[in-house]
This record gives sequence, structure tokens and C-alpha cells, in this order.
Amino acid sequence: MFRHIVLFRVHDEVSDERIIAAMDDLRSLSTLPGIVSWRVERSTDVRKGRVVVEDATFVDAAAFEAFRLDAEHVRVARRFSEIADWWVGDYAARSGV
Repeated sequence: MFRHIVLFRVHDEVSDERIIAAMDDLRSLSTLPGIVSWRVERSTDVRKGRVVVEDATFVDAAAFEAFRLDAEHVRVARRFSEIADWWVGDYAARSGV
């Protein structure tokens, strides 16, 4: 298993409607091959601004690398780059995660 966690800190001037649309795009990636679990939520902690959390588990690192190169992922990542900065945590996970 391979875990991929992203925290998107949305720029202050971005409208809620635009965030919702971008999150819908992000959620649509859940059908790509190699994904074991996929969750996209807004953080309930807004002390540092609006944050979107992407929490994904892949079959393995190779599945994650294929995902990163998928045209649909590239499109969605480009969309998020227009509205947010982000931090990524990737790691090999033990079974049962």
C-alpha cells in the first residue's frame, strides 16, 4: 500500500463556489486505476484559512506514479494550482491502513 495525503491551503480571494467545483473535480479522480481509498474534505479547522484535505491510498507506489501521470490528474492538479498552495505527504504504508 502507498499513502498520499495533500493539504491544499486555498488562497483567501477564492470564492466558495470555485472551491466546491475544484473539490468535485478532485473527487472525480477516485475512479482512476490503482486507488484503494479516496477521500476529499474541507478541514473543519479554519484557523490558518480554508484547507482542502485529500487522503488517498494506492495499491502500491507504481500505481501512485501512474496516477500522477494520468491526464485527468494533471488537469485537476493544474486547476488546484490556480487556487491553492499545497503540502504533500507520501509514504509506503503497512497492510491494513
